[in-house]
Amino acid sequence: MKLGITLPSFQDDPETVLEVARVAERAGLDGVFAYDHLFREARDGTRRPALECTTMLGAVAAETTTIEFGPLVARATLRPPATLAAALDTVRRIGGERLVATLGAGDSQSEAENVAFGVDLPSEEERITRLDQALAATRGRGYPVWVGGTAYSVRVLAANRADGWNRWGGPPDRFAREAEAVRRELESARAAFTLSWGGLVVLDEDDRAATAKAARLDSPPGAIVGGPERVADALRDYGEAGAEWVIVGPVDSSDPANAALLGERVRPLVA
Repeated sequence: MKLGITLPSFQDDPETVLEVARVAERAGLDGVFAYDHLFREARDGTRRPALECTTMLGAVAAETTTIEFGPLVARATLRPPATLAAALDTVRRIGGERLVATLGAGDSQSEAENVAFGVDLPSEEERITRLDQALAATRGRGYPVWVGGTAYSVRVLAANRADGWNRWGGPPDRFAREAEAVRRELESARAAFTLSWGGLVVLDEDDRAATAKAARLDSPPGAIVGGPERVADALRDYGEAGAEWVIVGPVDSSDPANAALLGERVRPLVA
């Protein structure tokens, strides 16, 4: 099982992102992944800026040499298919064969971002159509293309048109059920197909410190909280449920110590 980490996209300092990517590579993690949003709205209604996904990935590609990287997920409703394909092709030229591109259709949680920038949120049917068009534009261009999402129609599209599927959040048993459903949809002639899971974590040197951090940060429900051994135990459950990649999103994502702990102490326990 490969282990990756999400980058701290929601800020205005690119150097913080690059430092997390550099530490992740040195620590032996398998991948770094970027969210694709226009801003992040906090619980109190304030907005944090977001670094543009494909531009940031180009910088990460230039700053690293071995670690895999990509969007998780690039929203098909934000860019025309040709523009998205050109952006990902450019990133691949910078970073070589390390790119893993995950595409998504977006959902109702993206509505506030769309409204803020005067962009209509398409219907669910139109979002799926746009995702299908983005897949047609990006597949077969020298990098794997996964689909992220939990809706049945998205999972069917992943099984029939993509190189992999990602589920964000949810317990291992739910991932196992949906992963098995995706496998059943796979065309018999398909080549390799990757199943992956992503979710939030609160990680520290030990369980006690992680619990205190979770309380201090008011971490969202469902986040995995613990020291390296407890987090590794939780991630192994997803591996046993069928995940070939696990991509964790630290709640305090700007702290490079998370990447160091994941690579040096968690990865050896789950690889």
